[in-house]
Amino acid sequence: MTETTYPKTLVIIPALNEEGSVASVIARVRQVIPWADVVVVNDGSTDDTGRVAEEAGAIVLHIPYNVGIGASVQTGFMFADLQGYEIVVRNDGDGQHAAREITDVIRALQESDVDIVIGSRYLEDRGYLGSPLRRLGSFILARLISGIIGQRVTDPTSGFTACNRRAIKLFAQVYPHDYPEPESIVMLHRAGLKLREIPVSMKPRKHGHSSITPIRSAYYMVKVILAILVGLLRPAPVIDA
Repeated sequence: MTETTYPKTLVIIPALNEEGSVASVIARVRQVIPWADVVVVNDGSTDDTGRVAEEAGAIVLHIPYNVGIGASVQTGFMFADLQGYEIVVRNDGDGQHAAREITDVIRALQESDVDIVIGSRYLEDRGYLGSPLRRLGSFILARLISGIIGQRVTDPTSGFTACNRRAIKLFAQVYPHDYPEPESIVMLHRAGLKLREIPVSMKPRKHGHSSITPIRSAYYMVKVILAILVGLLRPAPVIDA
């Protein structure tokens, strides 16, 4: 693949205290798609995530205090919209997403009549083993969201996506802050945008630790279901020209 294959592309990496993994994530992304720009949204990290990311050659947007994954990802989309990027890939900073599959989600976006491609850990059996409680929660959310949008969804909490210009503009204007991944799927549908899932792999975390404990998983599932249902009562979002 060559630089002329893709429109202006940005990879957004939200990162909170990922100093142990963010440099290698940036290096792998740049190796796979060297023509793309990489922006790390440093979400109020208390370690050296920001410095390490800058030394690794990424654009770094420093948020002075922790605002959460939704607000930090929206910051990246706002930057992408202002700078005129045509494709945005979201790739988490913990090193669990396979950078080689970035080209897969971009290709699927370009070859399909959709606005966003979601990398699903569950569409195929590729050896990913989350905790039983987290998988149960994901299954329940997937069934709920599938029923709401009238389309099968298998991985409603995936943080590995590729978006076109329409989705970039929508997410720059409005993006769920509390439970961004599942809520954004419903929001996309209500705004008239199309989505598609493709199978991807996910590797074990090598550095840091997830903030999602079993108790938090159950709490998360209940609250996100309520957030989705309440969101349906609000007016559907409209993309500004």
